[in-house]
Amino acid sequence: MEQLTLKSHRFRAEREADWRKLEGLLDRFEKSRGSELDDDEVVAIPVLYRSALSSLSTARAVSLDQNLIAYLESLCTRAYYCVYGTRSTVAERVVRFLVRDWPQSVRMLWRETIVSGALGILATFTAYFLVRANSAWFYDFIPAGLADGRDPGASTEALRQTLFDAHDVNGLGAFSSFLFTHNAQVSLLAFALGFAACLPTAFLLFDNGLTLGAFFAVYAAHGLGFDLGGWLFIHGVTELFAVTLAGAAGFRIGWALAFPGDRARLDALKEAGRIAANVMMGVVIMLMFAGLLEGFARQLITSTLIRYAIAIATGLIWLGYFYFYRRAGRL
Repeated sequence: MEQLTLKSHRFRAEREADWRKLEGLLDRFEKSRGSELDDDEVVAIPVLYRSALSSLSTARAVSLDQNLIAYLESLCTRAYYCVYGTRSTVAERVVRFLVRDWPQSVRMLWRETIVSGALGILATFTAYFLVRANSAWFYDFIPAGLADGRDPGASTEALRQTLFDAHDVNGLGAFSSFLFTHNAQVSLLAFALGFAACLPTAFLLFDNGLTLGAFFAVYAAHGLGFDLGGWLFIHGVTELFAVTLAGAAGFRIGWALAFPGDRARLDALKEAGRIAANVMMGVVIMLMFAGLLEGFARQLITSTLIRYAIAIATGLIWLGYFYFYRRAGRL
């Protein structure tokens, strides 16, 4: 017993200086979140941590003093969280998501975004030209309950009133609520159904564009297409961009599942899921912002030109945020 105690004292004497140094650095790091440490001290922490781990392993192997082992275990645990643990606060993680993770993930989906957007645009023009050529197509694209008088048989004055009557609660207000709810559902489904080889995602995006194109055709036939664009795009730029990004996220998931490439399918899905999850969290933010624009800006602003100005401004902001601002190295 006396020999074991002597061995423990000798072991401590040879290494205690490094333990105390590590303990002091950890105390300062935990107190100031690292701001008080210089570069050499920050670099020293993982080196001293590995040394402490080696000491702990030796102490356990030769059954040294249990108090010493407990001290080293505590020291190594603190050092582990300092070296490898998450040290950011909730606010810091939110800022990192907004500044880096979200726009970076969107840029990584640029190919899928082009395909997603092209499907929506193609469907919109398809429905527009079909309805302009034969108004009967309108009823194939729009349910009778949704049209509610806003169909090819409506008068110009009735359609105009729905666009500019700020107090109208029964006109396009119902249509607007439908569009927001519908687009939110399409966004979630387009992402969730991407696992099915991308086909349901493509169908949802195309179907969503058909609805938009059919209504544009009706209003354009009465000379109100431009005005309808202002009414829709004041919030629709954000809303439809969110739908497009959700579709892109679904395409990334489906493509990784069907064509994992040289990687294992599980690894490809894991990477695609991480990127898509960041994008979808951002899509929720975009839909909330679109809801605010739809609920307030569209109701209060009745000038078509101002509506377009806001739509263009929001479009430029989103494009700059996702594709230009960070590339310029300012984030």
